[in-house]
Amino acid sequence: MNQIPLPETAEAENRAADEARDDGVREIAPDVGYRQLAIVNVVFYGPPAAGDGNWVLIDTGVFASGPAIRHAAHARFGGNGKPACIIQTHGHFDHVGLLETLSSEWNVPVYAHPLELPYLNGTHSYPPADPEVGGGLLALLSPMFPTRPVDVSSRLHSLPDDHSVPFMPEFRWLHTPGHAPGHISLWRERDRLLIAGDAVVTTAQESVYAAVMQKPEMHGPPMYFTPDWAAARESVRALAALSPETVITGHGAAMRGPEMRKALDQLARDFDDIAVPKAGRHAPS
Repeated sequence: MNQIPLPETAEAENRAADEARDDGVREIAPDVGYRQLAIVNVVFYGPPAAGDGNWVLIDTGVFASGPAIRHAAHARFGGNGKPACIIQTHGHFDHVGLLETLSSEWNVPVYAHPLELPYLNGTHSYPPADPEVGGGLLALLSPMFPTRPVDVSSRLHSLPDDHSVPFMPEFRWLHTPGHAPGHISLWRERDRLLIAGDAVVTTAQESVYAAVMQKPEMHGPPMYFTPDWAAARESVRALAALSPETVITGHGAAMRGPEMRKALDQLARDFDDIAVPKAGRHAPS
């Protein structure tokens, strides 16, 4: 498959400004930033120095992410580094690694789409990963990735039916299934900022080399964990139709501007040729 390369000029980060701070966060807007933790990103919403209960964590990374998340929270927001809540784009292992630990430690609610709740309340496991897709080492190793659910049922809530996002007043949640049944993305119309989760990513997540080097490209959802390619296609088309100015994804660097939009439009238009595997457990028949 030929994914769509993105120029470095499309990267949304201000590296000099980021390096001047001590929070490890790549600031994309005054109140939105993300931190890369191993192979995945977590997103922080809220103005710097907001204090306890005045910011939101979106996804919780892999299991070893705890020290980095806590450091970023303390350094960026002050106080005890406690958010108002945690929002989960979905429940795959690399997005919920610290969910049980942090939600208990902070005693905060967790919000997710209703269709994703079984994977967050200990009820259902995800389908097995598909090692036959993508042609990279991470794809080959994917059967070793956990698929069992976490259990935060005592703190778990469905996102509001009106598509508002708790404690994120300008954002709306969008149901973007395919990669997971209850996968969501977050959208802010004012500055056309999209937090896409894994509906699209900006690196070839199937490849260890790409995941480490973070060479930017517009890519469909990680292949080895995407069971419903028809739904994934429609989700990408819905996100492209928004014409976002900035996209933060679950894997890869944040991107912005016309070159990003051009690549996203191409991915939406030619999704079957670009993103969908031709063989494998979940490949369309």
